[in-house]
Amino acid sequence: MDIIKSEPIKSMEGAFSVAGKNVVVTGGNRGIGNGIATAFAQSGANVAILCRNYESGCKAAKELEQYGTRVTCVQVDISDIESVKKAKEEVFKFFDHVDVLCNNAGVATTVPFLKDENMSEWYRVLNTDLNGVANMVHEFAPEMVKAGLGGCIINTSSVGGQRVGGSKEHANPPYNTAKAGLDHFTRYLSIELGDAGIRCNCIAPGPFHSDLDADLPQSFLEMVDRDMPAHRFGMPIELGALCVYLASPAAAMITGTVIVADGGLMCANG
Repeated sequence: MDIIKSEPIKSMEGAFSVAGKNVVVTGGNRGIGNGIATAFAQSGANVAILCRNYESGCKAAKELEQYGTRVTCVQVDISDIESVKKAKEEVFKFFDHVDVLCNNAGVATTVPFLKDENMSEWYRVLNTDLNGVANMVHEFAPEMVKAGLGGCIINTSSVGGQRVGGSKEHANPPYNTAKAGLDHFTRYLSIELGDAGIRCNCIAPGPFHSDLDADLPQSFLEMVDRDMPAHRFGMPIELGALCVYLASPAAAMITGTVIVADGGLMCANG
């Protein structure tokens, strides 16, 4: 296989454009994933939302059609490799190739490790947050390589993969472990897929509004407001903007990295 090298930008004209790219977003029906899907659609990209809740996904896809790009929804359970294989077949009925794969779908828990009966929560979270990403990459990356067009993979990690502060008040051991593993897996992928011109990066959000808000302890909410430099939670569209940048020509030299977007959380409360 010939090595595919990305072209450097020659000017700022179109440097941040993702118009016409085909983008797959897991968990794109709500929360951070919907922010990512929305940012891409608003930037002129075509979007396939992959999620468990087909009805919710179709509703989200319908809302994105207002931006004039092609949008679809495919049902999938990323923790199940057979489900991912079926979803891939559906995606490639809609797209002739995939330029960007955003592995965003994830779950969490609030059960302390030693109180996790039969370790059911441990396996549930890892099977989605780490194994689920591996399933998606295992099935979609070969198709991206075969297309010979390069592209990028963006994995949603978390500052929880780099810090475990507050774990007594907000136990989340499998989530922290999965995200730490995802960071390293992404670095590995950047090497394996680099010859095919496929860049692989993680975004590591701190406090951003998502479906996990309800599990956060009051002490954490107070800390964000009082101590964090940004003094607020981020909005999903802001992470979407980061993903659009990572998928654009301007980011052609960025691969194998974990980019923290946490409003200064780890500076103030690392």
